[in-house]
Amino acid sequence: MWLDIVIVALFIFAGYAFLKLIGFQTSRLSRRSKRTAENMYDQYADSPRQQRRYAQEHGGTWSEHDGERR
Repeated sequence: MWLDIVIVALFIFAGYAFLKLIGFQTSRLSRRSKRTAENMYDQYADSPRQQRRYAQEHGGTWSEHDGERR
């Protein structure tokens, strides 16, 4: 009898711990950030030389100030 109560209590505790862990992960992954796509783009952009070459190959023009907000 007491073993059944302990097992049920363990299942309840495991469920509670799982839900707390999921809630923590959700709040951590969905929190607000000051980083925007514009701020992060420099980390992933091609070098200015590669961008210029790509623009020339495709009939366009390129300058370092394209896309900047003024």
